[in-house]
Amino acid sequence: MMRILLVNKFFYRKGGAETYFFALAEGLQALGHEVAFFSMQHPKNEPSYWSKYFVSEKDYNGKISAFRQVKEAGSLIYSFEARAKFDALLREFKPDIIHLNNVHRQLTLSILDAPYLKEHHVPVVYTAHDYILLCPAYTMVNGRGEICDACLDKHFIHATKNVCVKGSRAKSALATLEAEFLKFHHAYDKIDLIIAPSKFMKHKLDEGGFADKTVAMQNFLTDSQMAMGTRVANTHKFEDAQAGARLYFLFFGRLSQEKGILTLVKAFLQAAGLGRYADSDVSAGHKGFLPDTWDLHIVGDGPEREAIERLVASAGPQAVSRIQLLGYRTGEDLQREVGNARFTVLSSEWRENMPYSGLESLAAQTPIIGARIGGIPELVEEDRTGFTFESGNVSDLAETLVKASRVSEIDYRDMQQVCGKYVSDRCRQDIYIERLNDVIYADLLKGGSMNRGLK
Repeated sequence: MMRILLVNKFFYRKGGAETYFFALAEGLQALGHEVAFFSMQHPKNEPSYWSKYFVSEKDYNGKISAFRQVKEAGSLIYSFEARAKFDALLREFKPDIIHLNNVHRQLTLSILDAPYLKEHHVPVVYTAHDYILLCPAYTMVNGRGEICDACLDKHFIHATKNVCVKGSRAKSALATLEAEFLKFHHAYDKIDLIIAPSKFMKHKLDEGGFADKTVAMQNFLTDSQMAMGTRVANTHKFEDAQAGARLYFLFFGRLSQEKGILTLVKAFLQAAGLGRYADSDVSAGHKGFLPDTWDLHIVGDGPEREAIERLVASAGPQAVSRIQLLGYRTGEDLQREVGNARFTVLSSEWRENMPYSGLESLAAQTPIIGARIGGIPELVEEDRTGFTFESGNVSDLAETLVKASRVSEIDYRDMQQVCGKYVSDRCRQDIYIERLNDVIYADLLKGGSMNRGLK
């Protein structure tokens, strides 16, 4: 058995990276490995023996004044506190493997300069949950909201020129400084292997200069997530509709611009012939409107909520009754919403990596309507696990909504079966952990080269 040190800047269930982080720990511990953690202090943290080594809390989401920009730039890029505490943890735990997740800014890659690692070679694995290795803004979307490959040339000043980070020139400058420092410090040379959760991300990492150390391994669901998906899977959606239940498309996630939520709302209004489309023949592909028995459910919260509410209200009372903003939900409440949906919609307008919302939908045997961008098409087998549309294209999405509403009961049941098979074949925790343990970790401990057919 091995000692494995898992590193992530948040130690509570904040998003997809943390879902993966805690599930990874669960799977490794189930194999009998000893697992330790390094993270940042936070009031929401889960309890851990290793929290005595966690770094002090840092928040880079608030406004940064010129004074704070200068004061905090150093710790954003290189944290002596993190390096010292990481070194102390290493000396107590003596890991065989270090597995990094999200570490930039709050923890920083300064931890890989810990003196212990100069004295002892410990292989380092990094799971890339976003594009931070390639893009200071981590989304590959510039300050104008456009998909962007500019920084693939490794001249990260593009991020400052285009104000790519949260619309702030100060934050963009800090992020640029961080990326340039990591480049000249050769920080990524200290990582032995990068796991890309989608083939698309692996392709981008390879394009950005990491081809000699990347492997694609699709995200997985825990056994409990799989079981929950099976419990809530509703195989009687047509019968429910005949009994008076309304069918609905579901969006669940952060209500933000890059998620394409406004595009989805506009597409639903167009498909349903509501608002300015009520007396128009500009329906989806001129093939008719969405039946009035279909609704749109929106689960989540975020900065676009008020814009959604204004848009729906302006479309009239029918739109208000058919587009339901249900707020933030978790656990069984969320999963029941997913299981009862006819389709979930992944309407992202950034290169989403491998969204857990898609995996959870498939586990509940709910097909996906997905944007053709990033890793989303890897979840959607056309006409089998769902349908795809051009990202950001309102009319194409509207046409796809109408197309989905016309799937027959027999074809829909077939789609549900394919969704369940997709998850059981590709997203099982035991298969992922077995490969990580028996192939990835084992090979690194033997000092093997990463160019050996794992890609």
